[in-house]
Amino acid sequence: MLVKSLQILQNKGYKIYRQPYRLNIVGYRSRFINSNRFDDEIHVFYTNDKGKWVYHMFKATTDPGQYWLENPMHPKGTAFLKKGQYVDAYSLGLHRGVYQALVQKAPVSVIRNYERKGLFKWFESGFLDTGRFGINIHRARKQGTTKVIDDFSAGCLVFANAKDFESFLKLSNEHRKRYGNSFTVTLIDFRDERRRRLQLAAWGSLAAAGGWLLLSVRQAQDKNRMNS
Repeated sequence: MLVKSLQILQNKGYKIYRQPYRLNIVGYRSRFINSNRFDDEIHVFYTNDKGKWVYHMFKATTDPGQYWLENPMHPKGTAFLKKGQYVDAYSLGLHRGVYQALVQKAPVSVIRNYERKGLFKWFESGFLDTGRFGINIHRARKQGTTKVIDDFSAGCLVFANAKDFESFLKLSNEHRKRYGNSFTVTLIDFRDERRRRLQLAAWGSLAAAGGWLLLSVRQAQDKNRMNS
């Protein structure tokens, strides 16, 4: 998975941090489109002091829960973080003033104004809004694993498992000691990546067919020259 993540970030021209314990934090929005499930992932990878890559995958959500879909706080709809990279947009702070989390400190882009039926078909087909909305990275319940999102996310990236989140915080605090209290967060849409791979495969097939056709034409031309 490390190689795949590095390739995706590189292909998109995104920053990749290679200094020891400087975190690459990447949310992967799932190919599944039902709401209220922790079916996304947060990947955290970095090099250690020996220069070796270390990779973690945590179950999470990058989408709001059904409660906030049905009861939006904003008149234009509940926020979905837009795919992209948000450089130095986050810092360690207090989520809702209660417990330590990664909190938004600079503008990010979100998508609003969608159908509220619990089926996410087009994350990009809504009202684009950019600003500071409290799109934080935090946990669900204080202990154990949470299975249903409900009101735990109104657009935040939320860890399903409390111990996973504790591990993430330890890494984040090490990052802060070394590099200061700024973190880059990237969101990748798995379905977007799948479409890109299918397009590349289609172009590859067309190129192969074109090459075969060109070869056939040249062979026919050579044959005509020999017969003339």
